[in-house]
Amino acid sequence: MMTPHPVVSPDDLADIDLADPRLHAERDLSAVWRHLRGRRELYHQPARGAQPGFWVVTRWEDANAVYRDKEHFTVERGNALNTLLAGGDPAAGTMLAVTDGITHSRIRNLLMGAFSPRMLDDIRARVRQTVDELLIAAIEKGECDFVRDVSGNIPLGAICDLLGVPRSDRQYLLDRTSQAWSSDEADARPEDSWAAKSEILLYFSDLARSRRGSDANDVVTLLANCRIDGEPLSEAEVMANCYGLMIGGDETGRHAITGGMLALIEHPDQWRALKNGEADPAVAGEELLRWTVPSLHGGRAVTADVEIDGQTLRAGDIVSVWIASANFDEEVFGDPDRFRLDRSPNRHLTFAVGTHYCLGHYLARIEIEEMLDSLRRRVSHAVQTGPESWIYSSILHGMSSLPLALTAESVDLA
Repeated sequence: MMTPHPVVSPDDLADIDLADPRLHAERDLSAVWRHLRGRRELYHQPARGAQPGFWVVTRWEDANAVYRDKEHFTVERGNALNTLLAGGDPAAGTMLAVTDGITHSRIRNLLMGAFSPRMLDDIRARVRQTVDELLIAAIEKGECDFVRDVSGNIPLGAICDLLGVPRSDRQYLLDRTSQAWSSDEADARPEDSWAAKSEILLYFSDLARSRRGSDANDVVTLLANCRIDGEPLSEAEVMANCYGLMIGGDETGRHAITGGMLALIEHPDQWRALKNGEADPAVAGEELLRWTVPSLHGGRAVTADVEIDGQTLRAGDIVSVWIASANFDEEVFGDPDRFRLDRSPNRHLTFAVGTHYCLGHYLARIEIEEMLDSLRRRVSHAVQTGPESWIYSSILHGMSSLPLALTAESVDLA
């Protein structure tokens, strides 16, 4: 029942703006990506009025090379088109995702301490219980909105547990994270996005202040009380990295779970493979991450002249790395347009690669694997009961609504 999007022809490439959120919410770019991958040279989208031009990387090999090349590419002007095209990211140099060099290494090593095996085991147990409870409640409703009733609540609980966010504040944060990098409406005002980001930052500023001197076991407390080379993190560094973990920990899992549910409905053979126990949740989860592409692209700025596919990129140029294309590259993925829960190996770039490999991958994988296992045990079949609604964003890919009817499994499968 998925509403098909009009396919954009490669002939229309000169007329479309890849930085336009409406394009990604309302159109199908698969033919454009195939065309650009086959060109064997980088495409450069020209400037549009006041908006600068930028390079478009679509092949897996090139995307992998850009992500790994610390000498010629940086995130310190931003890691997404909307901030790069606006002149830079105000969190650059303070937030892990938009920091390079020794500062990045120190903050990353600090945060890695929060992902201990014991902590991840505890989170998995809580996620498993949460998923079961949400699916049981959704089944009992008869019809549900899978985003609002199920997938939106799973990553939120996991990342808030890690950060130590009180339960009473979680809906407040979910409402704001859903507005920070995307919108449910095509004509949303940029001011709404900036307001949501500011409110998240201020929230974590207050929370960190209340945790100073505490011995609680959560990431906000860790950041608020740590020292690097004898110096505490600045308030800006604490706020920015709590914000980064909140956004990264919520968005990827939510959109991958929602998109994966829709993919399972649209591919009944793969639903049967899951139900029959033929699909390993860990392997199947990687296919959901490849297929759903929760992050459409990553952004970089060129720091020194470099050549890719015969094209010279100049220092200062803006580069967009399109995971939405690289994850379907025919030279890396056999039969890439087929959804296969047993796909292995699966070298998708959903979490990027290299020094900026997404720190939230631990949580996203746990959430997706537990959702697949719970679906196998508790849901006999699922039917889409109305059209889904896609978010408007040039960097995130997912749904704001997915109406479903879920039927309980007659026998709970162990």
